[in-house]
Amino acid sequence: MTKKILITQVRPAGEHNPYDLLEHHHDVCVDFQPLVELQGLTAKEFRKQHINPLDYTAVILNSKTSVDHYFRICKEMHITVPETMHYYCISEAVGNYLQKYIEFRKRRIFFGEHNTFEDVLPAMNRRPQEKYIMVVGENYSDELINMFAGHKIVVTPAVMFRQTAFNWPKDRPFDYDIIAFFTASGVRAFIQNFPKFKQGDKAMICFGANAAQALTEAGYTVTRTAPSPGCPSILSAIEQYLSEC
Repeated sequence: MTKKILITQVRPAGEHNPYDLLEHHHDVCVDFQPLVELQGLTAKEFRKQHINPLDYTAVILNSKTSVDHYFRICKEMHITVPETMHYYCISEAVGNYLQKYIEFRKRRIFFGEHNTFEDVLPAMNRRPQEKYIMVVGENYSDELINMFAGHKIVVTPAVMFRQTAFNWPKDRPFDYDIIAFFTASGVRAFIQNFPKFKQGDKAMICFGANAAQALTEAGYTVTRTAPSPGCPSILSAIEQYLSEC
């Protein structure tokens, strides 16, 4: 029987994506549906935080979404981002995405080779006078802010967007055998949509400790987590699970 998998993110761009191979090799059906929708704060709402982006020499970006909202807020506030601004990104993909807004220069953009901010700490430590702002969503976790603080790096969180739960249509079946979560907010949106959901033999696979913790606290069993030894990505975690079924 063909298994159905829900990936709680948007479908990867491009004609071919790695999930196509997953469907072919394991006889599964993969659907994509973010459980959280993002809404940008207006410039008026952002000003209530009393944060001026021009007071900072560097911005920390943990997703393409954070890149979009940073430059959107600056535009709405009629701020010209200086060419001297430094960008510290969680991954090369996020760093490359900056080319949508600025000319790519290596001396201005730093990113982690293993999709972690720990990789950019050496670059940060070389610039002790840097003043950091980090783009975050409403109800953000302090985990990263505290990690930087543990290395004596002061980071100011700047809320530029909020998250709302996607309302699952009542006439759309939720009959998935495997559900892949990426954020704690996605888990909360799932619980909001399906407060009486019984896990049974359904597999719940998480990317990141926050999503796994949110599931556990809600009383569910985490089947697989990534990154972990042998499972650097959510895709590899799903493949491992399917291979062992």
